[in-house]
Amino acid sequence: MMAEKITRPQARVLAEEEFRRFAELMGALSAEEWTQPTDCTGWDVRKVALHILGSGDAQASVRQFLHQLRRGIPLNKHIDSHHWVDGLNELQIRERDHLSNDEIVEQLATVGPKAVKGRWGTPPPVRYLPLPFGPPIGWAPLKYLLDVGFTRDVWAHRIDVCVATGREMELTSDHDGVLVADIVAEWASIHGEPFELVLDGPAGGKFSQGVGGERVDIGVDEFVRILSGRRPGTGVLANPLPL
Repeated sequence: MMAEKITRPQARVLAEEEFRRFAELMGALSAEEWTQPTDCTGWDVRKVALHILGSGDAQASVRQFLHQLRRGIPLNKHIDSHHWVDGLNELQIRERDHLSNDEIVEQLATVGPKAVKGRWGTPPPVRYLPLPFGPPIGWAPLKYLLDVGFTRDVWAHRIDVCVATGREMELTSDHDGVLVADIVAEWASIHGEPFELVLDGPAGGKFSQGVGGERVDIGVDEFVRILSGRRPGTGVLANPLPL
């Protein structure tokens, strides 16, 4: 069984809560934990936090978003880029690297509400502008990114930080479980293969599509790491979904 699509009001609540949880996690880390490498190539925990902060700044301000586009896209020529957003991510990190860890935490705590307000203040015509997300999603309207894409990004990076530091991730059915069910539903609709999926823990559940498909029992964090390309997958898990 697949979940119903997340509504826009529900998506706003999820976005606000995810920013809050990420900021709270970063505020609890020791100096040593900030230096731990993550599944994201070339990024330690600190760089993940700088990316989330920079992305939040862009979501909160059209001027900052345009600045990152103008200065970030050209960086793709000078880095190991696989997608046009890589240059923006690199710029976000470079321009905030002077911040102390405490300053990063302080700014993360305030940028979330501003970022969500900015996303939900995007006028309808702009929300439907098409963007190239690459395979397997292809072209999708900007609202896909505004409503769920940015939230998934913060959530997936919260997983990255917890895996890198060995911390147990805060998972609840009413927040993480909703995000997981939405991700599974989209992933299933894209690849179309039959499967039985059992995800462990409070954010997990049982999902299926078709009949006679492969059965997979796995933890939520590992499932997300595989789908997003952070770890290799086989069988039905070879079907990716960028997060």
